[in-house]
Order: sequence, then C-alpha cells, then structure tokens
Amino acid sequence: MAPTPDRSGGARRRAERAGRRSEWLAALVLMAKGYRILRMRYRVHSGEIDLIARRGKILVFAEVKQRRSVNEALSAVRAKARRRIERAADMYIAQRPDLADCAMRYDIVAISRHGVRHVRAAWRFGE
Repeated sequence: MAPTPDRSGGARRRAERAGRRSEWLAALVLMAKGYRILRMRYRVHSGEIDLIARRGKILVFAEVKQRRSVNEALSAVRAKARRRIERAADMYIAQRPDLADCAMRYDIVAISRHGVRHVRAAWRFGE
C-alpha cells in the first residue's frame, strides 16, 4: 500500500495565495478611498500587520480577514490578534518618528464572497 501524500503543504500554499489576494484587494479598496499604502505584511518578532496606510494625519493599521461572511471575518479578529497588531504598530511607529504626529487607528477589512467591508476604528488600543 502506498503512503498517503501529505496535502498540508498544498493547502497551506493555497491559503497563503488566498491571503495575499485578499490583502491586495483590501489595499485597492483603501487606495480607492484616498489612503496611501505605506506597507503590506509588516512583520516584526512581536507581531505583524497586514496593511499600514495613511490618509492625511491618520495612520491606519489594518487587519484583513477573508471568510464566508463579513460577520465571520469581523469576529475572527480576536483580542490576541489585536494585541499582536498593537505591538507591531508600536514597533512601526518607533522606526518612523516622522509619523509620530499622526493619529493611529485600527481598522478591519472584511472580505467575503458577498463583498468587502472596511470597518474604521474597529477597536481602540488595549480593548
């Protein structure tokens, strides 16, 4: 009997591609709203941020989630993920003192088969 092939690598690659497509779609939505994308997939040892964008004096740290419904995508951003994003945002600001005068905001871009929803100020620091 032949061994069963491990399909986890293929599934992981498909999920990675879907995630990248979702992030690009979210970036396009934000750009259409007048935001300038500063970074995509910003990663540091303490966490990561899917998108960092700026519009005027507002600096947005956005988490992108794709699920079957927008509500599922929104509820998928739990407290642990929010803390991770906040820590990474602190690191980003520490590296970019030129942005210290900007107001910070945490957004979610929820993507489903029914569309895209940009939720501004989805949570506040420490919530």
